[in-house]
Amino acid sequence: MLDKNYDPQSLEKTWYQTWEERGYFVPSDQAGAGAYCIMIPPPNVTGSLHMGHAFQDTIMDALTRYHRMKGERTLWQAGSDHAGIATQMVVERLIDAEGKTRHDYGREKFLERIWEWKAESGNTITRQLRRMGSSLDWEHERFTMDEGLSAAVREVFVRLHEEGLIYRGKRLVNWDPVLHTAVSDLEVLSEEESGHMWDMRYPVVQPEGVKEQVYMVVSTTRPETMLGDCAVAVNPEDDRYKHLIGEFVELPLTGRRIPIIADEHADPEFGTGCVKITPAHDFNDNQVWHRHRDETGIAEQPHGGLINIFTPDAAIRDNEPEEGQLLPAAYIGLDRYAARKRIVADLEALGLLANIKDHRLQQPRGDRSGAVIEPYLTDQWYVRVQPLADPAIKAVENGDIRFVPDNWKNTYFEWMRNIQDWCISRQIWWGHRIPAWYDSEGNVYVGRSEEEVREQHGFGPEVALEQDQDVLDTWFSSALWPFSTLGWPEETDRLKTFYPTSVLVTGFDIIFFWVARMIMMGLKFMDDVPFREVYIHGLVRDAHGDKMSKSKGNVLDPIDLIDGIELEPLVEKRTKGMMQPHLAERIAKATRNDFPDGIPGFGTDALRFTFAALASTGRDIKFDLSRTEGYRNFCNKLWNASRYVLMNTEGQDCGLGSDPIELSAADRWIRSRLDSTTAAVTEAIEGYRFDLAAQALYEFTWNEFCDWYLELCKPVLTGEAASDAAKRGTRQTLVRTLEALLRLAHPIMPFITEEIWQKVRPLAGVDGDTIMLAPFPVANAGSADPLAVAEIAWVQQCILGVRRIKGEMNIPPGKPLPVLVANASDQDEVWLETARPYLDFLARTESITLLDDESAAPESAIALVGGMKLLIPMAGLIDKDAELKRLDKEIARLTDDIARTEKKLENPSFVDKAPEAVVQKERAKLAEHAAAIGNLQTQRAKIAAL
Repeated sequence: MLDKNYDPQSLEKTWYQTWEERGYFVPSDQAGAGAYCIMIPPPNVTGSLHMGHAFQDTIMDALTRYHRMKGERTLWQAGSDHAGIATQMVVERLIDAEGKTRHDYGREKFLERIWEWKAESGNTITRQLRRMGSSLDWEHERFTMDEGLSAAVREVFVRLHEEGLIYRGKRLVNWDPVLHTAVSDLEVLSEEESGHMWDMRYPVVQPEGVKEQVYMVVSTTRPETMLGDCAVAVNPEDDRYKHLIGEFVELPLTGRRIPIIADEHADPEFGTGCVKITPAHDFNDNQVWHRHRDETGIAEQPHGGLINIFTPDAAIRDNEPEEGQLLPAAYIGLDRYAARKRIVADLEALGLLANIKDHRLQQPRGDRSGAVIEPYLTDQWYVRVQPLADPAIKAVENGDIRFVPDNWKNTYFEWMRNIQDWCISRQIWWGHRIPAWYDSEGNVYVGRSEEEVREQHGFGPEVALEQDQDVLDTWFSSALWPFSTLGWPEETDRLKTFYPTSVLVTGFDIIFFWVARMIMMGLKFMDDVPFREVYIHGLVRDAHGDKMSKSKGNVLDPIDLIDGIELEPLVEKRTKGMMQPHLAERIAKATRNDFPDGIPGFGTDALRFTFAALASTGRDIKFDLSRTEGYRNFCNKLWNASRYVLMNTEGQDCGLGSDPIELSAADRWIRSRLDSTTAAVTEAIEGYRFDLAAQALYEFTWNEFCDWYLELCKPVLTGEAASDAAKRGTRQTLVRTLEALLRLAHPIMPFITEEIWQKVRPLAGVDGDTIMLAPFPVANAGSADPLAVAEIAWVQQCILGVRRIKGEMNIPPGKPLPVLVANASDQDEVWLETARPYLDFLARTESITLLDDESAAPESAIALVGGMKLLIPMAGLIDKDAELKRLDKEIARLTDDIARTEKKLENPSFVDKAPEAVVQKERAKLAEHAAAIGNLQTQRAKIAAL
């Protein structure tokens, strides 16, 4: 028997431990079974579970459990990402507390320290994944820096380099001056901030003898970068400046002359229409430089006009010996902002500062350091992407890979068709060190190891080689994830079985950075796509649609929703470590208002069901805690219903023997409805509509099974008139319906379904050690029973009609009442006989009398069941005014329905395009409502005459 109260926390921990210890998460080795595989988007080893993870993992686990129950060899590959920059920062902060830097440790010792940290503290998120019920194959967990995956990374690098698809070059990158490394676009956060716009006068070089000075006024938010200007651009169609194209300006403070060029990048409508071009410190300017670098006056400048002015710290660098005084001595060594201040002052002193105005700008900052990112010219390693992108585009165009929802393929195409070469090197220590070695003359040799390089080139020990100091971008190793985790480059059984994988579940924000790169690498090295489908889910936001962030104080921790958290720990968690005290105060106040009693523990199943119910095809998911509370109630409902079933079936004959059974209309109805629900849930999961799957489960469980069937079966279980065969039929239906329902709900709600299934399974005659490996229910068209469905729908209308009258008339629900029946059809008369136990028990009918002549009936309240009337005599029961109000309300409702239906039928678009059966149904409804209004008006006249 189940415990009286549902306690999710205790049963969830127990069951997960049992599942993992018994190896249920490992793919079966069943010969001939189909293969199904999902790769987890590897969470950062530094990370902890957030709402996006929990939502995404719920979807992946539901799919995994569903396909496992279908008997497929199912793998949900576990693993985590080494998260180069994030992990290095964590450990650097730790040693900073010791008063040391990583350079004090040295590279080798520092990396040892990181591995120690990972062993002790780097697995928080994997523990939290277990709390979410994630049935990952932990026995084969991978890490992007483990020995096998590191070998795969080296292999890919070497092969791509051999084909000329990896090269080293000096290019513009996003540079973090605090971390001293290039960072990807994904690691740059741009938010609008307050700043300034400086208007600077650049003197136009005048012919000899011309005394009047003409200026070109350029506007910039970064005046310090003027030291690297190589040109001023104007729009070729801008009449104000056409005559100056090809002339020169004096670049203030530098002593250099730079040309005036024509380029459409200059917008005549923006500012003065003049744009300073600084190709080493602006991505747009760099493109302009590429278009014009062969023009006279640009290529002749130092470095061909591509002038880097910064050190890696974003200070003004010193001049190289061959440069002379390219950068003015007054600014060398100054931090970029100190240089800005000095340059602005010097321009003002020279009368060359035209204006300073407040300006709102998008400021790019490193997501890890918070530092303002600089476009910076450095030597980096790149992947030549276009040859890899072309096959990846075709794979989606021809349907080898399908995006769900389909519109996301357009986002994919837009990026892939305009793709740029990929910067894959990072100037940090934690990561896959680039497998390239340099000799004393700077020649580079790429190989899988130093030994291989020496052997290939015949280098003896006298030749000194030094490995490249950089490491690879974290996205490089994760691009190999679908096949490296399965053992590539070795031809393993897992690789043969599970590649290509079945589906990738991920967010829209990394389609470019991860999804596209996996497709390119999979096609290149496996000659096949890495997955057949890509399910793109939305972003989890708060109940108001706002993005969850610490600064807003609206972050919810999934574990807190599972276990619960008291108010003060919740306030501390939301305000700890905030740099702005006034924000902390506001957030603390809002938290106390929103959660005066903290957050109760809802359990994992309720949280997972919430995520499933919200998983529509929209871009954003608004997470409302009240939904989780409602689904905790749903779990309670299922628990209590199961207790009722067990109390009425344990130790009883449930029809598993040879004795005959008899199925009531209610038994046949719930079996038919279970089959329809099975079909609906299956279709929804197969189509990634977890919201529809959750809705179908909820409606069947709460409304049909709990609220109706458990009540309809009571007359059989407790009635003296019911036969033993009927009782056996109802008990069998109870346990088998519940057992199948548990299997149907298991992918979304794994814990509560396992706990109940273990108690119900023997009663239903089902074998097995765990619901995880029990077969997922299969819809059977032969189980449809339209007669039973029609009869119970009729019973429900009768019961609800009587109950509605009682409620509106303030008659006690349990008070037996005589019911008169008018206008009964032959079918109605049959059901009045066969369904009498249901009506007596649930509608509390005292008697049911068929009327030959409705006019002979006393004044009564009326309920309509199709064309049949249920009349309850009101003598001694009725409140005349209340009954008149009820009838008026019902007449108004039907009148509104008629108006809506008439409007629909008057619409040619509906009548012409809708199926004929649908149109006829609407016309029949119109006639039925009109007849009903006539009956109600007749009844109203009778009541009014009392």
